[in-house]
Amino acid sequence: MKERITPADLPSVRGQYIANTDLSAITWFRVGGPADVLFSPADEEDLAAFLSNTPKEIPVYPIGVGSNLLVRDGGVRGVVVRLGAPFGKIDIDGLRIRAGAAVLDAQLAKRAGAAGIAGLEFYRGVPGTIGGALRMNAGAYGGETKDILVEAVAYDRTGVKFVLSNAEMGFSYRHSQAPQDLIFIQALFEGRPDEPKEIEERMADIMAQRGDTQPIRERTGGSTFANPDPELSNGRKSWQLIESIGGRGRVIGDAQVSEIHSNFLINRGNATASELEMLGESLREDVQRETGVSLRWEIRRIGERASGGST
Repeated sequence: MKERITPADLPSVRGQYIANTDLSAITWFRVGGPADVLFSPADEEDLAAFLSNTPKEIPVYPIGVGSNLLVRDGGVRGVVVRLGAPFGKIDIDGLRIRAGAAVLDAQLAKRAGAAGIAGLEFYRGVPGTIGGALRMNAGAYGGETKDILVEAVAYDRTGVKFVLSNAEMGFSYRHSQAPQDLIFIQALFEGRPDEPKEIEERMADIMAQRGDTQPIRERTGGSTFANPDPELSNGRKSWQLIESIGGRGRVIGDAQVSEIHSNFLINRGNATASELEMLGESLREDVQRETGVSLRWEIRRIGERASGGST
């Protein structure tokens, strides 16, 4: 593969290629280097054609709104695919609701609630898109994607379309066993009937709780680590394990462990991706050494380190 990819290396599309795109501008951490090429497909067929005609040695990375993503300082060699408005539609049929992968989780929760469809309220407190929710079985406040998903639609790296049932997704806690090369384009969910007012009240409670307990006004990437198996951690969650090793408020450069919630890393203004990653790794190392528990990154990390290190 060439050192850097340009639009000239890629097939003709109806969507848009943007070369040397600053990814720090579209990630919540506001850090990271550029992508060789950012691709926004015009529609499903455009995405399929791109995937089937792009040389297989060129890496392809789908991203959403960058809420749970750390792009390393060296940037991303290859093509970053970001689904836009054509993948942001919501259709409701009875208690079933179909959403494009670019739909915000919170937007889906609100639309479902207004239609009297309960069960999706937890999405109101999940920052991100449906595509990311499918990949990581996103959840919060007592609900998970696996609880409401009927099926997911995706394309693989060769442009072949797949429709996966809930069982075929292989969901577990904050994880899906769906092949890593799949790019999700939409999903079908099913809820249960309830009064819109009751649903709205539950979502309001979720937002109040989130505002009180998370650094939602900071440059952050959401929960840094997935909670470990309670049998291995004696019932302690990630934030409790970080607290136990004195990690709250820890600083490396301009990266800091939040004083509000110790499972959140924040960019205080001028942090680098390297500082944020080093801070997270320092927490993992200390928790492993002092408690014997291994923390698993929930934040997705892509790209190369500034020195040219691998992904």
